[in-house]
Amino acid sequence: MIGPPEDPTFADLLELEEIDRDIFRGWSHAGAPMRTFGGQVAAQALVAAGRTAGERVVHSLHSYFLRPGNPTAPLVYLVDRLRDGGSFTTRRVSAVQYGETIFSLSASFKAHEEGRSHQKPMPIVRPPEESLDLYQAAEDAGDDRAASVARLVLELRGPDPTSRFAGSSVPDGSEAAIGVLDDDIPRRRFWMRAADRLPDDQLLHVCALAYMSDLTLAGTATLRHEIPPHELMLASLDHAMWFHRPFRADEWLLFSVESPSSSDGRGLASGEYFTEDGRLVASVMQEALIRRRASR
Repeated sequence: MIGPPEDPTFADLLELEEIDRDIFRGWSHAGAPMRTFGGQVAAQALVAAGRTAGERVVHSLHSYFLRPGNPTAPLVYLVDRLRDGGSFTTRRVSAVQYGETIFSLSASFKAHEEGRSHQKPMPIVRPPEESLDLYQAAEDAGDDRAASVARLVLELRGPDPTSRFAGSSVPDGSEAAIGVLDDDIPRRRFWMRAADRLPDDQLLHVCALAYMSDLTLAGTATLRHEIPPHELMLASLDHAMWFHRPFRADEWLLFSVESPSSSDGRGLASGEYFTEDGRLVASVMQEALIRRRASR
């Protein structure tokens, strides 16, 4: 792998080159100017961990963003095999660039087992075909930044039947378009999926969801800050996910997000993923740095 592909598919964004035992190399595109996209780095680190875990399936990850990465240079992923037990496999991955660790991830894998189960019900929302395609709307408005993430189809929810927008279309520029404040808690719901059809590889679908999960979490935590976008400094600090049931990342998933707390220049956001038929397949939490940029 000499460099990133010129016109990558979603699967290409997660591709790694194995350069030695437990050592992999990949490339990340920019998420902010001259910074790697954290969701892609997390997804690639999980790919590296999964490549060493055999047939066991990842059920959780915990990670820290330590330094901004450079999207014009490769990333090296170093895997530590912490444990291979009777039921669980644990891996730690360090993403290294210019000799420094920019990202650290721990992931746990296990074999499937049968047992009792329960889950919270999926929120009542409009189907994806009746929601607003945010990327298409951005492209239609001439926003070139949408092109770099157009491989993902991210759609806004319609209102709950009990909301004041029930029975009407989603009005542009309204609360429904930017997020809903219930009891002073910012909440947003999105339908999302990979735009490309992905291979039948469960690890790839989990890693694709890890990629997509970094798109809207931190932004939800900023909804009450009222900081103009050009003055907002936003950076992910840590990221954790739990995977409950099998799913496909190239089929519609409802991402229900809320921000329970923001203080001390930090915002916390949590989210849950549901399939269209109502299965809860994953949960995620992220803390982000939220600051107003110093005026020059």
